[in-house]
Amino acid sequence: MSEIAARSASGLALVLAILGALFLGSPVWAILCSSVALVSLFEYYSMLSRSYHVSRGIGYGAAALILLLTSTGGNERVIVPVLAFSVFLVFLVEIVRRHVTGASDIVKNAGGTISGLLYVVLPWGFLIMLRDLPWGLYLLVALFTCTWSADVGAYLTGSMWGKTPLCPAVSPKKTFEGFLGGLAGALLCGGALSFLWNTRPLPVLLIALVCGTFGQMGDLAESLLKRESGVKDSGTIIPGHGGMLDRFDSILISSVLVFLAFGVW
Repeated sequence: MSEIAARSASGLALVLAILGALFLGSPVWAILCSSVALVSLFEYYSMLSRSYHVSRGIGYGAAALILLLTSTGGNERVIVPVLAFSVFLVFLVEIVRRHVTGASDIVKNAGGTISGLLYVVLPWGFLIMLRDLPWGLYLLVALFTCTWSADVGAYLTGSMWGKTPLCPAVSPKKTFEGFLGGLAGALLCGGALSFLWNTRPLPVLLIALVCGTFGQMGDLAESLLKRESGVKDSGTIIPGHGGMLDRFDSILISSVLVFLAFGVW
């Protein structure tokens, strides 16, 4: 019961923090997103570092620059050169390591360092940029509430009726019934938001569909990462939930797709 109480209290605090920062907008929203992104990146690199060397300093420096560019409305085209130059810096690090110690791991180091920026930091950067759109508040409220509804729907449906394993080699507790329940929860939330806002249902239902499908796949992706790293949770910063990456794993891929659908064109 104490674990349930801690999980509920921390979950409610996160919901209030996200919604409050969303309504306040910049710079509060940018600060919150940047903070979550950097903590999540720390957790990601910590898991990878259990198996091989990761150039964390290069990753953190590139992450800070990317988040600064997205937060201040800078030239986002600089992000691609930043990623390319970061790869080159990792190569230089491995050259020095090989020269000094006789050992190097250039492919894993470069892949691990840059994948953290692509998997963790850029999605939060997209969330910062989405908030600055004229309709950004509605997009992000739909994105987060549909994701949370999918989580609740998947948990309740899977607990009561889950029998068919979805991907037991990655996450033994997840079921196909739970996946369908999560999709239904996201779509119901999207429909309710569309009715509440008196707006066209298609854009909101599209976000709900993304959250109910790809969002749940994002959860599986992080489960695979933890399984390969040999850890139960990505961190311990959130009581009852684990790390930031554990709590927001479903948001990462969904933010990319929502930005691609609504923020690029």
